[in-house]
Amino acid sequence: MGYTVGDVIAERTVHLTRESLVRYAGASGDFNPIHYRDDVAASVGLPGVLAHGMLTMGIASSVVVAALEPGAKVLDYGVRFTKPVVVDPQTGADLHVVATVGAVDETSARIDLKVTFDEVTVLVKAQLRVAV
Repeated sequence: MGYTVGDVIAERTVHLTRESLVRYAGASGDFNPIHYRDDVAASVGLPGVLAHGMLTMGIASSVVVAALEPGAKVLDYGVRFTKPVVVDPQTGADLHVVATVGAVDETSARIDLKVTFDEVTVLVKAQLRVAV
């Protein structure tokens, strides 16, 4: 796969539900009740039940990985969490991911991820580096 700075290589909206959070909790072992109980989330000052940060991070990277050629090698991946993803009990939450080539050198391409929920950026410095 050739990489050109500025190219969007993937874009996807992923719908999360409370069931998504329960399934992730079971898979990850993270049963913190802020991820499934409104009363606990409210008691600690949160605006509602939150998606797990690592779930948000994983979804973002999966958008890129799905667009890569088979056998492509991810060299590193990092993000900073800035805003929570509040998952409404009825309507859920839509997480939007856009992956754009940010830089290319002799050995790798940096893919910059814009990750938003309700038009607000929830991850910053979200970057994945792929071997070229």
